Amino acid sequence: MQPTGVVESSKATKNLLKELLKYGQSMWLDYIRRDLFTTGKLKAMIEDDGLRGMTSNPAIFEKAIADSSLYDDILRSLASQKNLSATAKYEQIAIRDIRDAADQLRGVYEETNFRDGYVSLEVSPYLAHKTQETIDEARRLWKTVQRENVMIKIPGTAEGLPAIRQAISEGININVTLLFAQEVYVKVAEAYVAGVEELAARGGNLKKMAGVASFFISRIDTLIDSMLDQKLKSTSDPNQQALLKSLLGKVAIANGKLTYQRYQKIFSGPNWEKLAAKGAQTQRVLWASTSTKNPNYRDVMYVEELIGPDTVDTIPPATIDAFRDHGRVRPSLTEDIPGAQKTMDDLAKAGISMKEVTDKLTVDGVKLFSDAFDKLLAAVEKSTA
Repeated sequence: MQPTGVVESSKATKNLLKELLKYGQSMWLDYIRRDLFTTGKLKAMIEDDGLRGMTSNPAIFEKAIADSSLYDDILRSLASQKNLSATAKYEQIAIRDIRDAADQLRGVYEETNFRDGYVSLEVSPYLAHKTQETIDEARRLWKTVQRENVMIKIPGTAEGLPAIRQAISEGININVTLLFAQEVYVKVAEAYVAGVEELAARGGNLKKMAGVASFFISRIDTLIDSMLDQKLKSTSDPNQQALLKSLLGKVAIANGKLTYQRYQKIFSGPNWEKLAAKGAQTQRVLWASTSTKNPNYRDVMYVEELIGPDTVDTIPPATIDAFRDHGRVRPSLTEDIPGAQKTMDDLAKAGISMKEVTDKLTVDGVKLFSDAFDKLLAAVEKSTA
């Protein structure tokens, strides 16, 4: 049986995942587990699938540690270190994986002139609303991991924004996570530009300053579809029903397309071009939460409909396998922008506030990551008791 996330190149006439690179999109793996490094799976994905990076989060690490015996060696070692907190123990486990991933992606990092080849490590979700603590943690993790091709993940909360700017101004690569709203994305992109300007003023190396803005996709449709379903149950007006049905499964992609339009405007023009002339890279939009939750939708929908230049798509293993098998590749991200705007306008006509939706998703996202971190620390504590 072929391992998840690996395809034998001799059997593949054309790898659809590699085709994404032709459209300027980098595919990253939304997953981390020890056996990726110890069995050669990650190297095979880099070579066969054109993999260009990796992302992790507390939920991914919790699943990796709790659901496998792959971490027994380090857990046994940590069991004897009674003076360490569960958080300190987790960090030793995570940092070993992050370093190994970064080392195996180093070739990609160098071949792409520091554009790709990154692996992400998240600051504690408990700090999502604490600016200075987030800055301190980002600095500490960056210094501890000691790999140029790591990105520190900071959530795009109001308190996270100044931390993002400060970290970037110090030359720390940042993956801004938990983005849902276009308006928040603009603030994040502006924080990146301001941080790069400060880094330039300090004489920093702009060529090695990299960042992504992780825009979550499927969670938007999951919430909005449930709201649309409720509204459909409460109206018998055929026009209203038609409007509501036309929005099902459409809002997340429309929101992504319009976000990308904003990306193109922010990272163009004279101000940005001055920085680009000094070697600055754009902060690419990264599509996260790209697995399809609704079984009625195509299982690779969120990958197929957001393909475009200067973007990253971080994809979980099952969706990678599905796309390799039956994905359709086209430059979809810039298709029918007026249609995307109409979708958002129609959502407002349907009585659903996108701001309320994205505010709720941000709050829920912070809680989900905090809950996953609770589970992760409990699993580490139990395994090292």
